[in-house]
Amino acid sequence: MRTEEAMHPGVRWIGPETDLRTIARIMKDEDIGALPVGENDRLIGMVTDRDIALRALANGHDVSSLTARDVMTHEIVYCRTSESVEDAIHLMESKMIRRLPVINDDKRMVGMLSLGDISHCTSRELTGELVQAVTAHHA
Repeated sequence: MRTEEAMHPGVRWIGPETDLRTIARIMKDEDIGALPVGENDRLIGMVTDRDIALRALANGHDVSSLTARDVMTHEIVYCRTSESVEDAIHLMESKMIRRLPVINDDKRMVGMLSLGDISHCTSRELTGELVQAVTAHHA
């Protein structure tokens, strides 16, 4: 199965100057844990609920003045629509991530592949291996 068949199609973007309160509200309203950050029609980062907790709240910053750019993860890991779900799983395992933006041949983000999506389209064994890899403690 290709990632295009397993992903959540369509993704909401936020700009790098979006404030954390707005980001948190979007995450709550849409029941999501990550938002891609785009600028000039390019994917430049990703903000996760964990980024907010660790890079803003745990560091004692004044969260009212922080934006997506202040807390986002800059290194973007993604997969392509034509890749197999198994290849995406291996990438997620090696990078210890739970969500992957999905890019088409035109280099446009067209969806998101999450741990939940994978659990619906693969075997329990494969899903279990992925869960074990992405929930292991970071060294």
